[in-house]
Amino acid sequence: MDEVRPTSGPAAPALASLFPPGLQAIYGECRRLYSDQANPLQVTAIVKYWLGGPDPLDYISMYRNMGCVAQDVQEHWHYISFGLSDLYGDNRVHEFTGQEGPSGFGFELTFRLKREVGETAPPTWPAELMQGLARYVFQSENTFCSGDHISWHSPLDNSESRIQHMLLTEDPQMTPVHTPFGLVNFLQIVGVCTEELQAAQQWNGQGMLELLRGVHVAGGPWLITDMRRGETIFDIDPHLQPERVDQGIETEGSNLSGVSAKCVWDDLSRPPEDEEDSRSICIGSQPRRLSEKDTVQIREALRKGLEFNTKAALPPINSQRQGHDRPQSRKDSLESESSAAIVPHELVRTRQLESVHLKFNQESGTLLPLCLRGRLLHGRHFTYKSINGDTAITFVSTGVEGAFATEEHPYAAHGPWLQILLTEEFVEQMLGDLSELNTREETKLPKEYSWPEKKLKISVLPDSVFDSPLQ
Repeated sequence: MDEVRPTSGPAAPALASLFPPGLQAIYGECRRLYSDQANPLQVTAIVKYWLGGPDPLDYISMYRNMGCVAQDVQEHWHYISFGLSDLYGDNRVHEFTGQEGPSGFGFELTFRLKREVGETAPPTWPAELMQGLARYVFQSENTFCSGDHISWHSPLDNSESRIQHMLLTEDPQMTPVHTPFGLVNFLQIVGVCTEELQAAQQWNGQGMLELLRGVHVAGGPWLITDMRRGETIFDIDPHLQPERVDQGIETEGSNLSGVSAKCVWDDLSRPPEDEEDSRSICIGSQPRRLSEKDTVQIREALRKGLEFNTKAALPPINSQRQGHDRPQSRKDSLESESSAAIVPHELVRTRQLESVHLKFNQESGTLLPLCLRGRLLHGRHFTYKSINGDTAITFVSTGVEGAFATEEHPYAAHGPWLQILLTEEFVEQMLGDLSELNTREETKLPKEYSWPEKKLKISVLPDSVFDSPLQ
């Protein structure tokens, strides 16, 4: 990231005509909220992205928000990005697609940080955080939506804070802006602890956001991030886990349909020397054909569940950018425009496997109970997409339509994409056998689980195994 520096904010309204129209539209929304702060501090990249610089956001404005006593909202700093939407309309950054659709990626990021006593200027580290998220969006073309979660695995401000991950929600004050280049929504970053992220994964982001709104020190009505918060909402109110989260998982299941992960699968049905050929041969009867809309739901699920950190963004999933709005619920089917979302080889045929061995790193392995309990027991599916290649593993229940794995042939591969169909009875058995993965404590690795009668084996291995060139 380029060195950042505070600069003066936007010019006075009399000079508004000199601003690019997209920039002017967002400034107008800022002025509506902060009419007394015409020239806020800004952080800007020295070399703009469209001039070859590494930072996609042209500016991040920083405002002092006095809060609202009547609504129990504390004083805080309010950060607003400029650059994920189309500011210029001349194709220098974003392709202009008209006024009716999204502007650029269709959103800008905001962040609300609790103002510490005696603090006279806003910290600038949130600007670097926002640039990191923006780089990920530009590199992968994976957009964000309200309710999404981001696994960061590091204190957001590089301190010793427990706030190490993020949820996204609509900004409570900023309204969508119609610009000459399309619509811009405002998505607010909300810092959360690891336990809160895990609850959002196992249940859903919107449910967790509602719980955070109800706890003053955890965010309150406007979801203000306090980097000094030392307790999770479950520490503050122990009843929330069993009465809200666990009950929500039981009745609603999980909205997390897929994650990028460290994982591989091996076909134990044939000798290793045949591996190169094994993924492109059709064995047995004519394979069940996928529906015409084969895997965009998988692609959407992966896009929604991508996890990344400050070290490097995950490789993008090759897909056309979708519209900003995503459905609030999804059919229990593997729908898509084509299977190329995961499998790049159009002529690869499906084959049935007799026995498979799945390998996950510890972080991916701990999501197996979520996959089984929160997804398959609710008639849904869950996908692991390898961050090291094209490999993907999708678990499906008997209620999922369009799968090429069947009860008669529960293990089926289409190129590097493996589908595993599990009956409800087998899922219940696996949940019991994998119960130790529910714990948040580090487990001694490797761990192996085997179901010989089902010809299925699962190993949870150290990260180093997946970093090997052989993997």
